[in-house]
Amino acid sequence: MKIFAKRILALGICTALMGASVQAATYEVIDKGAVDTHKYTFAQQENIHGEMVISGTQAYSFAVQYQYLVESDFNAIVNNAAVLNDQVFGVNDIEDEEALRAGNPTENDVFWVLYYLQRIPAANQFLYQQYGDIAALINLNGVTEEITIFDEMFEGTNEFTRSTVDNINGITDKGWIYGSGTAPYLPVVITADQNTEDTSDDVSTNYWVREFSRRAFFSPDRGQTIIPLIAPESTYGGISEISDLSESGIAIGFASTVISEQVTDFITESCTDADQLENIPLIVCIDVTLRNNGLTLDNLFQTEAFKWTINDSGVVESSEQLGYLITPHVDDVRGLVSVAQAVNDAGTVVGYSQGWFDNNVTEPDVNEFKLTYAVMFKDGEVYDLNTDHETFYNSRVNDINNLGIATGYVQTTVSGITTNMFYYIDTNDVNNLEMIMPDTFFTGSSTTAKAINNKGFIVGQGEVETHVVTGGNPRRTHGFLYDTNTDTFTDLNAFLTCESDYTIIDAKSINDNNEISASALVKTNAKDFFGRDVLDDNGDPVQEEVVRAVKLQPIEGGELNDCSEVEEKLERQGASFGVFMPLVLLVVGFRRKLFK
Repeated sequence: MKIFAKRILALGICTALMGASVQAATYEVIDKGAVDTHKYTFAQQENIHGEMVISGTQAYSFAVQYQYLVESDFNAIVNNAAVLNDQVFGVNDIEDEEALRAGNPTENDVFWVLYYLQRIPAANQFLYQQYGDIAALINLNGVTEEITIFDEMFEGTNEFTRSTVDNINGITDKGWIYGSGTAPYLPVVITADQNTEDTSDDVSTNYWVREFSRRAFFSPDRGQTIIPLIAPESTYGGISEISDLSESGIAIGFASTVISEQVTDFITESCTDADQLENIPLIVCIDVTLRNNGLTLDNLFQTEAFKWTINDSGVVESSEQLGYLITPHVDDVRGLVSVAQAVNDAGTVVGYSQGWFDNNVTEPDVNEFKLTYAVMFKDGEVYDLNTDHETFYNSRVNDINNLGIATGYVQTTVSGITTNMFYYIDTNDVNNLEMIMPDTFFTGSSTTAKAINNKGFIVGQGEVETHVVTGGNPRRTHGFLYDTNTDTFTDLNAFLTCESDYTIIDAKSINDNNEISASALVKTNAKDFFGRDVLDDNGDPVQEEVVRAVKLQPIEGGELNDCSEVEEKLERQGASFGVFMPLVLLVVGFRRKLFK
């Protein structure tokens, strides 16, 4: 985007902001994600009181349980270090192999242990200690601290397993937080009897298993008390999540309601023999069986959009299954998915559900092709918001405001490439549902809307580079602000000072003060695996770019700066993350995805 065009957009949006009684024309960046426990932080949501919930990744501490590693594991760790140490910033080859094998490695060598554990093939994951590395954080009164959801300390230690994935999805104005978390992986040793009198030939195998794979939670006291919500179908742990929670106590999300019929048949055939289960945990048997049939543990359950009503004391008074968009063939055993993503104060719920790709299907075949489509759950009905299933598909609704305006994204094909396009839609007239898809950074920019406030401002993320995407060269993204009142779309970086150290790469929520929860790139002192400054040969700190959770605060009486002589933000130097950063962004940045 040319500087002239960007300034015109910025002026337009600032006029709109002032018209909406916001006493600012530009934004300042308030860093809320600088913590000494995690390298990267991502904003999720801030309430009207300035309390923000944040996701953190790449923790600076992890309690490796060396007693469960064997000689072949250590051999592989040593080999990885020898081959790859020149390719990884800030670490060297193995420094003390003897100490490593004794379970007392140097800090440098711990990196290579974790590098190994993080790359264990999925088929063998139950044999090794797990590394979760998505943490829930909360910023209160300018201080950001970690919240423990379901993690536990290893027996006899004061060290958490850090094997959990904690999705903290939001915080209400009352300070209630919500989301989902996984149970910790804990070691279980099973000894297989070789059916001889001599027990010395019995074989012991250590497995790492957990009680459940994802469970909804809420906390009425900013994380001091964690209250789980167990799914209606909780065999093998079940799965559930709270995606949104209204100020009136309506929590919505999804939960497992039945075990997939297809999976039940596989389990019955392969994992019901009592003698077999003496030698292997049931969940491991199920995992192996599913993989042998081209499935994973994600296919265990049929999940359904769900609503819970919670009173002020934190007691769940009622729950409700919200249904599906389609009814499959009676012999279709694949299961269904529907997910509630957001709810407004009127109780209107939006999300997505599987639907038929062919709009004209009335009597589906047993294996009728289906994808996911944006829907509204209202008055016991499921309304299709995505009426052209073949042109626009895999759509989501991510938010809805109190005026009934919803926003999200669809996927479509642009120049032969599958691309996200953001939209908004008025849901008040169910007989006239039309998605409006504004122009964005450029034609073909993959753009996703994340949230909308009651003034009609939408925030999200879009691509700002036009090159052909390859595995190691994704397009960079910027956060955006869109005004539905004036049809004005603006790169959020246009609102920052010309000399800003921050580049806004994503915007996750916006409150009615037009304060935006965002994630930004910023240069800071490089940290090693243990959170200490990395120094160059002269003893000076090395600089690197990291992702930080930030708040964009409107500046009272602020004025647009003339940045015509400053390099345009789209041409800023790219992030120097190497091959690992795209994985960090994919794992943490964008919640509310359920894969089947």
